[in-house]
Amino acid sequence: MSADMRYSYAVTRADAASDALEEELRRIRGVADTPVRLVRAHGLAAVVSPVPERDFDERALKARLEDLDWLESVARAHHAVVETVFARTALLPLRLATLHRDDDRVRDMLSRRAEEFGALLDRLTGQVEWGVKVYALPPPPGSPVPATATASAGGSPGRDYLRGRQRQRRSGEDAWRAAREAVLRVDAEVRPLAVDRVQHRLQEGELAVGPGRNVSNDAYLVPRGSGDDFRARAEGVARSFDGIRVEVTGPWAPYSFAAPERTDEEVGAP
Repeated sequence: MSADMRYSYAVTRADAASDALEEELRRIRGVADTPVRLVRAHGLAAVVSPVPERDFDERALKARLEDLDWLESVARAHHAVVETVFARTALLPLRLATLHRDDDRVRDMLSRRAEEFGALLDRLTGQVEWGVKVYALPPPPGSPVPATATASAGGSPGRDYLRGRQRQRRSGEDAWRAAREAVLRVDAEVRPLAVDRVQHRLQEGELAVGPGRNVSNDAYLVPRGSGDDFRARAEGVARSFDGIRVEVTGPWAPYSFAAPERTDEEVGAP
């Protein structure tokens, strides 16, 4: 029979880990459909669940991280646990697939990093994360010129085609410039409300969802009470531009501002 490891979701303060929170955790299931509980040490509490070693040791993870369906299921369960805790108290979300061999290793992590985790929790208390993505939209339907362009009066099919391609390229360049300007305008509008900003890698390929080309993918750390104003400001900028799309998401637990670096005693996703 395979031994269990500990999948760690987040860290919070032990005095915030109330009986009500523990009762809430008993109602949910974590990664691999396992029960969720708390491990306490040095004034902190880690949110953990047992997972089978055969599926989550370093060798197994290396193979499983190539399975997008499996990875998505883990990410969904991880997020659900984090959001359950975040609804009740400030927390420090840990990286996806942060694992320890047993409870003692979890307690050791909390003890060794108590000062670091405490400082991060102080910074994140009362803060939430909002995401802002800006997209340059493609030209509207009907604007592309087909290769079998018909000659206009006094012209030729080839010349008309080249002129159409030039107009199409200029239209795309205009959309790109508008999107870049929108990025600056959005940041200028929302930055006064934000404590911090992180610029993430642009979303391309399978990660890109919806129309347009992603030109910015930013996360903002915002006081919990300023969320409505933040969203209104970002979406207000979007309405002042043609050819762009602004996507505002949140509020979330502050993943982008919280995840500490992995230690040698942990096994997890790179």
